Amino acid sequence: MNNLFQDLGWLQAAPSDFSLRLAGVNTGIALRALAQYALDDNQLRKLAKKYTKLLSENAELSGLTSMTLGVISNSTTQLITPALQASALRFGIALNIVEAQYDQLAHEAYSAESAFAQYNVNMVLVAADYHGLPLKPCPGDREAAEKNVTECLSYLQAVTQSLRVKTGAQIILQNIAPPAELLSGSFEGRLPGTTAWLLKRLNSELDRLVADDLFIFDVAGLASTVGLANWHDPTLYNIGKLPFAQAFTPIYADYVCRILAARLGKSRRCLILDLDNTLWGGVIGDDGLEGILIGNGNPTGEAHLQLQQTILALRARGVVLAVSSKNEDAIARLPFKEHPDMVLKEDHVAVFQANWSDKASNIRAIAQTLSLGLESMVFLDDNPVERLQVRRELPEVAVPELPDDPALFARVLAAAGYFEAITFSDEDRKRASFYQDNAKRVEILSQSSDMDAYLKALDMEITLTPFDSVGRARIAQLISKSNQFNLTTKRYSEAEVKALESDPNYFTRQVRLKDSMGDNGMISVLICKKADGVWFIDTWLMSCRVLGRKVEDAVLQDLLAAAKSAAVSRLRGKYCPTSRNVIVKDHYKKLGFDKIGADEHEEIWQLNVCDYQVLPLPMKFKYSL
Repeated sequence: MNNLFQDLGWLQAAPSDFSLRLAGVNTGIALRALAQYALDDNQLRKLAKKYTKLLSENAELSGLTSMTLGVISNSTTQLITPALQASALRFGIALNIVEAQYDQLAHEAYSAESAFAQYNVNMVLVAADYHGLPLKPCPGDREAAEKNVTECLSYLQAVTQSLRVKTGAQIILQNIAPPAELLSGSFEGRLPGTTAWLLKRLNSELDRLVADDLFIFDVAGLASTVGLANWHDPTLYNIGKLPFAQAFTPIYADYVCRILAARLGKSRRCLILDLDNTLWGGVIGDDGLEGILIGNGNPTGEAHLQLQQTILALRARGVVLAVSSKNEDAIARLPFKEHPDMVLKEDHVAVFQANWSDKASNIRAIAQTLSLGLESMVFLDDNPVERLQVRRELPEVAVPELPDDPALFARVLAAAGYFEAITFSDEDRKRASFYQDNAKRVEILSQSSDMDAYLKALDMEITLTPFDSVGRARIAQLISKSNQFNLTTKRYSEAEVKALESDPNYFTRQVRLKDSMGDNGMISVLICKKADGVWFIDTWLMSCRVLGRKVEDAVLQDLLAAAKSAAVSRLRGKYCPTSRNVIVKDHYKKLGFDKIGADEHEEIWQLNVCDYQVLPLPMKFKYSL
């Protein structure tokens, strides 16, 4: 585990017959399956080459989300871009890369002949390093040093702003990894004007540039983690202007693709935990409460305690926790209830599956209870046999490899980056509680024979509000992350959401739901374009955790009321099928719309406003205009 990051140690080692398997690949699903291994730089290049070949042959690449990335740097990137393309497959992304010429940051940003001009670029990676900045070290001269930081910041601001305006794309701005050489030792970073001081201040200022259309890729943090002396290879830089040691290309590419995946709503949301020898040392059924190892005073117990603390920290960031254990339920719960050193408690866990069923079956049940897709799940288990079974039966679930030493469990889980975030809102912080409350609702429903009585007993209150500044960040986040209950899967940035707030040509709704079990937060978003006589539903999405609760009926009735008041006779909606939004295939049909057109890419549905019969709904309406 000494080379955890270099070797992508949370992934399975590449198979010995990798090249043979690659030769037989002919679909996007098969490409993605091979990308799940810890591939080195050479294997990533081969995978990217095969992907490009299949693309040119119009092979079956369904199941992958298309994205176009521009790459611009002052260093050589030709050896990095194949790794980016191959690593993106690991996240289910079919990545098209438009690569700018070497050391052309300013030219690409300002020239009308930009390499990006003829492409519909979704995001641009601005990968400058310290060699490409107007750095002017001036040890001891604070005034000149402050001025130089401002100059470097202004340069990067101007480049990124010009690229945003020119391409309309979102920007991933790489911060700056400092050189390893410290001429004044420990004093170097505190001496104004040294390179270390300048870059430390610059990176701090770059963090302030973060916006809904600009994200920071923390290369400085990555380089520090693996060691600056390892990250920088002076020989390779002098020979080919390579920005870092080639051995770190796989982890660099993985880090970039985590941001791309988070932008597409592909970050994981649920962590499913094994118990024996994972959350504690030993087997609770055999060793008893007093025999398991957890807590301070014992090296193994402290290792498992550290893992629990890491898991709790993830929950505080909105990650939903579940348990899947081969155990008797009462015995499995005993440590949570009675062990004094357990920091994880029962009320931290949204779904607790302790039985003798196989782990894959339990994970399916957990996903169903939480109304989350399997691609949202991470399964943590010390047992390689259990990991293998889940990987084979549920390839959508992320299953990190764990070493024999439990002291490294927490590090591996964090290093894997399954829960990459590009924003963090108050609703993110509360998400674990939202899903936990929803699991209670599902449990109550399973014990009820009357759906109408169940919904009425929930005492629901739905709030429908136009887009506003308060909900803006959460609206953009929902649009970005929602893939299952999403009719068109169109994406809007926070800036675009802001523009819709005051656009009279659009009807917008952000929808929140409360009930007797708690606050679900914002659970639906609607964007409808107004036109004479007909309103077009541009975007309609909803959190899957409120499926079956008549929320879509409530949103439609609100939309119809507004349409009637504007003398609109028809509503039209579009359904664009993807591999992930099959659950809304019949959405418009169930609501009374008629299909008026269809091809392989989309279906068009229409509802005559006067034909709709308003139905009583099991909720109270609250409006805020």
